[in-house]
Amino acid sequence: MCTAATYKTKDFYFGRTLDYEFSYGDEITITPRNYAFDFRHTSTCNSHYAIIGMAHIAGNYPLYYDAINEKGLGMAGLNFVGNAVYAEPDDSKENVAQFEFIPYILSKCASVSDAKNLLAKINLTGTPFSDKLPTAGLHWIIADKNESITVESVADGLHIYDNPVGVLTNNPPFETQMFLLNNYMSLSAKQPQNTFANGLTLNSYSRGMGAIGLPGDLSSASRFVRVAFTKMNSISGESENESVSQFFHILGSVDQQRGCCEVSKGKYEITIYTSCCNAAKGIYYYTTYNNHQISAVDMHRENLDGTELIRYPLITEQQINFQN
Repeated sequence: MCTAATYKTKDFYFGRTLDYEFSYGDEITITPRNYAFDFRHTSTCNSHYAIIGMAHIAGNYPLYYDAINEKGLGMAGLNFVGNAVYAEPDDSKENVAQFEFIPYILSKCASVSDAKNLLAKINLTGTPFSDKLPTAGLHWIIADKNESITVESVADGLHIYDNPVGVLTNNPPFETQMFLLNNYMSLSAKQPQNTFANGLTLNSYSRGMGAIGLPGDLSSASRFVRVAFTKMNSISGESENESVSQFFHILGSVDQQRGCCEVSKGKYEITIYTSCCNAAKGIYYYTTYNNHQISAVDMHRENLDGTELIRYPLITEQQINFQN
């Protein structure tokens, strides 16, 4: 499963964890402005905003998991198995296949407001990329420096929700996730006050007791609460290093360690990578399960007027440097 979050200091940051039992050979991929997107149901898009993100390259097509564009708009798709339902093509709307949803939005929209206007015209279809890459059940977070929304395609159509916490995990549906936050309204970064009973003396015996009740398991509902609490109580400095470091600490609150989430006998879900994008500067930072050294790719150091994908394999192994 996965967790996505937004964060704002001097700049706007957007990123996610990808939690799974294996990798598809993901790469940091820059799609320059003149790469031709051959959208499945609509005309080819030959000129568009430049995009950087994590993708699996199928043929010469970037299947993005998460990405930002040069205008500062970010988007990520997260598993929504059992609830995601896609439509059949409808000639009265702009048909967009699920696998091309991220590049479709990021190639055309400079803001969440633009995305909302485009979403009103879209019919999201379940058209698979290929026989070997069937349609995935996903929902999405779309965000810029001003606002965040969640998009879910379910049995009764496409739903767009304002996302005031700027967080997304997996099931249950977003409305239920937000409702469940009511169960945690008493949590606080401050020490608790004794309201247990009159006449009974109770004392805080440890720091952090205001957060007693914060769920610690790996379920998507618990991860939603934990990242929302951590993010919305997080304090960071204004420098780039401080902001990026704090973002990784926020998502680090839901890291999955090998052995704790068994998928099948001998197979375990882990946090394959964690990303943090400075959407204002076009920088994609990331760590991997075996490499917590932060690596980065800056889209503006590349030729963004090109026609070919620019790809960077992940640095997955960390070298330990002794100081003596």
